[in-house]
Amino acid sequence: MARSDFNKLLELEAIIRDGGSQLETQLACEVAVGRQSFPVHVITLGNPDPAVPAVGFFGGFHGLERIGTAVVLAYLGSLVRRLRWDSVLHQQLESVRLVFMPIVNPGGMWRGTRANPNGVDLMRNAPLESRERVPFMFGGQRISARLPWYRGPLNGAMERENEAVCAVVEKELFARRFAISIDCHSGFGINDRIWFPYAYTAQPFAHLPEIHALKEIYDQTHPNHRYVFEPQSRQYMAHGDLWDYLYQASCAVPERIFLPLTLEMGSWLWVKKNPRQLFSRHGIFNPLIEHREQRVLRRHVYWLDFLVRAACGYRLWIPGAERREEFRQRAMQHWYWTSAQ
Repeated sequence: MARSDFNKLLELEAIIRDGGSQLETQLACEVAVGRQSFPVHVITLGNPDPAVPAVGFFGGFHGLERIGTAVVLAYLGSLVRRLRWDSVLHQQLESVRLVFMPIVNPGGMWRGTRANPNGVDLMRNAPLESRERVPFMFGGQRISARLPWYRGPLNGAMERENEAVCAVVEKELFARRFAISIDCHSGFGINDRIWFPYAYTAQPFAHLPEIHALKEIYDQTHPNHRYVFEPQSRQYMAHGDLWDYLYQASCAVPERIFLPLTLEMGSWLWVKKNPRQLFSRHGIFNPLIEHREQRVLRRHVYWLDFLVRAACGYRLWIPGAERREEFRQRAMQHWYWTSAQ
C-alpha cells in the first residue's frame, strides 16, 4: 500500500459520503503516525432501540491484513447501495442494529505493519493472562516492541484503538439482550475458519450451546460451505485476546448473550495459486490478484449477511432452557472430544 494513497480509508470515507443521512458516524479516536493523524471511524445503521439485537463488524486490527478490512467495506458498501431501492432491507433494519469499525488500526495499515504505531499487537493487548502455556513469542510477549506480538508494558493501559473498540462494544452491543460480533482477519492455512472463544484457555465457554445452534442453522442453509467452526484454542493459545476479554466482561449480566466470532481467512489458498506472493510481505496475508480478491469478497459477504439474518431471528434458533444441555453435549462431543460432566 502506497503511503500517498491510503486506499482503504479513502474507500471507507467515500461509503460514508454515499450513505449520507442514512448512516450515523462518529470518530472513535484518532491515531498519530509522526506528524499525521488518522481517524478510527464507527458507522452505525438500523434500529437504535436496545430491545433489538445487534451485529458488530470489525476489521483492520492488524495493519498487514487489509483483506479483513476489504470484506467489511464490501458488505457495508453493498448495504449503502441497497438502501436506495431495497424496501426489504429497510424492513430488516427495523429489527436490528448494525455497527461497523472497518479500520481499527489505521496507523498499522498506513505503515504496513501488523502492530499499531506503538509496536503493540492489538490482539495481544487486553489485560488477560492465559491460563495455560502459550507458544513462545507468538502467544504474546513483553520483551520489546521491536519484536512481533508485543503485548505492551506490564500493567499499562490498553492501546487507544482497543479502548475505542471496547467503548463501542459496551455502548452498542452490551446494551442488548443478544449481539454477535465478527472480526475479519487473514492467517496461515488452507481453510477459512470461524473461531469463537477462548484463546486464553482450552476450557469451553458458557455460550457453547448457542454457538453450536448457530453452526447448525448455517450448515442446514448453506450445506456446501467451506468454513471450519472451532474454538480458537484448537489452533493456539494466547495472552491478551481482546474478544476473550470483552466476552468475559459481557458475562457480568447473565441474561445477556454476546457471541464474539473471528473470521480467519486461509491465506495459503491465495499463495498456492500465486507462489510469487511469498516474496511479498503483503502477499502472505492478502490476495494480490484482483479477480481472486473479488472472489474472496463475494464468498465472505454472504457470511456477514447470514449473521444479520441470524441475529434478526435469534429467538427462533437459540436453544431454550429445556434444550441447552442437549446442545451443550453435542458441542462438547464435536469440539472437545468428551461428554460434559
